[in-house]
Amino acid sequence: MDGRPETSARSDLDLGTLSVASRAMPSRTIVGGLVAAGIVVCLLTSLLGTQGSLQTAFLALGGGLVLTGLLAGILRHASAPMDLRLMLSCRAMIRSAEHPAALTDLSGEILASNQLFKLLGGAQTRIEASLAGLFDDPTDAAQLARRALALGGASEVRRRGANEAVSVAVAPIGATGLEWRVLPCTRPPLDADSYDGAPFLRVELSADGTIQGVNRAIETADGATVQSLAGLVADLPLRPGGVHAMRAGPDLRMRCLIAPREDGRSDAFFFPVDPAELQDAGPDRFLDHLPIGLVRMTASGKLIFANRAAKALLGERAEPDAMIGALVEGLARSIPERLAEVARGIGTSRAEIARSIGDERELFLQVALNRLVLDGDIQVLAVVSDATEMKTLEAQFVQSQKMLAVGQLAGGVAHDFNNLLTAINGHCDLLLLRHESGDSDHGDLMQIRQNANRAAALVRQLLAFSRKQTLRPKTLLLIETLSELSHLLNRLMGERVELKIDNGADLWPVRVDERQFEQVIMNLVVNARDAMPNGGRVEIRTRNTTIEAPIERDSATVPAGDYVIVDVLDTGVGIPEDRLRKIFEPFFTTKKVGEGTGLGLSTVYGIVKQTGGFIFASSVVGQGSTFTIYLPRHSDEMPVAQEAPPTIEGPRDLTGQGVVLLAEDEAPVRSFAARALRLRGYTVLEAASGEEALEIVDTGEHKIDILVSDVVMPGIDGPTWVAQARATLGAVKVIFVSGYAEDVFRSGDAEVPDAVFVAKPFSLNELTQRVKEALEAG
Repeated sequence: MDGRPETSARSDLDLGTLSVASRAMPSRTIVGGLVAAGIVVCLLTSLLGTQGSLQTAFLALGGGLVLTGLLAGILRHASAPMDLRLMLSCRAMIRSAEHPAALTDLSGEILASNQLFKLLGGAQTRIEASLAGLFDDPTDAAQLARRALALGGASEVRRRGANEAVSVAVAPIGATGLEWRVLPCTRPPLDADSYDGAPFLRVELSADGTIQGVNRAIETADGATVQSLAGLVADLPLRPGGVHAMRAGPDLRMRCLIAPREDGRSDAFFFPVDPAELQDAGPDRFLDHLPIGLVRMTASGKLIFANRAAKALLGERAEPDAMIGALVEGLARSIPERLAEVARGIGTSRAEIARSIGDERELFLQVALNRLVLDGDIQVLAVVSDATEMKTLEAQFVQSQKMLAVGQLAGGVAHDFNNLLTAINGHCDLLLLRHESGDSDHGDLMQIRQNANRAAALVRQLLAFSRKQTLRPKTLLLIETLSELSHLLNRLMGERVELKIDNGADLWPVRVDERQFEQVIMNLVVNARDAMPNGGRVEIRTRNTTIEAPIERDSATVPAGDYVIVDVLDTGVGIPEDRLRKIFEPFFTTKKVGEGTGLGLSTVYGIVKQTGGFIFASSVVGQGSTFTIYLPRHSDEMPVAQEAPPTIEGPRDLTGQGVVLLAEDEAPVRSFAARALRLRGYTVLEAASGEEALEIVDTGEHKIDILVSDVVMPGIDGPTWVAQARATLGAVKVIFVSGYAEDVFRSGDAEVPDAVFVAKPFSLNELTQRVKEALEAG
């Protein structure tokens, strides 16, 4: 025994602990080595006088080593008391054992042993040296320890001398200890007086596992005498080295060590377990400190354990015996349904979204369920994480997709309506040429035209919401614009509402469409007035501000820069939180049926966003609301786009001469435009598509003076066929008409220089005037 190399045995046993390296704490050698290495690197760097980035890198390396060593030391000292407390609690049982017993760490170092164990192996400090008389090869002890760590306990029958056989049983203690017991295979009868008062239970088992005898009369909690192993142990099957729940008491737990005999039978020894061991060595010992929410429950959903992170999400109700179905509800499938599938092993571990029940805040959770077999019992382990932010982002994405779809629909509807309104207005103009003011039909025609203009205004709101309207931006000083607008706003307010305009000093210029900005202010002021049925005050404030860093607000990001802020405040009834998130949606209104279209604020939103600005709303119920607009400052150095000439009713003489090639796919619009131009003296060549227009150009029968084309047409669109026609005709004049915004062809691939844009619906005079101006300009 003394001749065996102890160092080799230590190496083999250490190899056995590598499989459970996660349980071991960093050693003092590692901690001290890391700190020393870091200090040496820092000192050498200072002594050698390294300069620049290389010095910084070495100092960072040294500091990192020192920090890592200190953290490892903190981890060691933080974990050591728990393991030490557990080890100390086992010393009393080891020393009072009726047979040789010892306690070691995972490396095989003996921490405690009783007198019988010392007589067995002498005053040795390592387990392989103490058991050298039983194990011919020191690595056999290491292999037995490895099996015990992997299986929760292990035992082997070994010869002690020529006629005696003993069973060596090993069981893990906590995270860093092993309990070793040497049990004789030849044991005295179970009715012996010496065993009746022993601090353990001895159960003799046959080869098939039935009880053949016990060392004392054992009764269950209800007073019945134990007749079978199932009547003794509540959580079969027996696990060598495992801690079992005993039926003799509701909270009684004992460690089981199985000692086999040579004849196939075995003895099961049940030893009392210290409460500290149960607390520190349970399966959930380390789970409580993880930053991930973990819940262990029965297959029916009754909670067994929930760590701190899970309780932070589920609330303090997440206590043992609580039902998971009372804490969360599944959105796609119910929690009980998922539990049943996972328990049967047919469910997947894919996470699904659930909602917390009984929580004041709206909390969404991502719950992944996994099947777990622990001590032969089927359980479920749930991984719980907070998915509220993800659901919020998902809702915002869905909302943005919905708004985008509605915007595209609004733009398409507006385009079709503009075509219809162009035909209605145009043919109404043609009729008005034959029915002057004294005619009996003149009044009816004017009513048609006025209602068509009202419909055109509604279409412009749709275009504003979809951000596809044609803007005419110019540089403005808001002080002047609001001053001119104040007279109209005062008339809109009425007698019971006071209007106040407070302009900041030296406001920066902004570049906006003046008419559209006036529409924004009017819509906000009218909404504020309607929110104060009993009177109140509306205030418009303007000021300059500089944003140093991007601002995140209401799922929008305001970039850093200079802005002019316009606040519209009221003292009205306010907007509830659930409605505040929807106020910019189209057709959403808080007014009564017939009192609003629900397009006012969506139009405001569309105009501000198309201008490049931002608008936010805040409100307190009963105190009022505030709408805040951010408009980017316009710098004089920024290029200023050429502003379109204003629409003029004159010149009175709209007649002219020339050949006009008109391409329009809508037959009513083409019919009206052709008749209007012919009435003014022009020769009109009509084409229903871009391909047909190119065929007319290719014939060369006419000297074409100007091209008038719709922008969006089936087949070849307007800019494309016009660009091809110019290759044949030269720099001929071009007028585009469209129910969409001017951006439709301005941002296209086929650039058409010097083209004039006319938005639908247009009148007879507007079309003929633009044609005459274009021809005279050339």
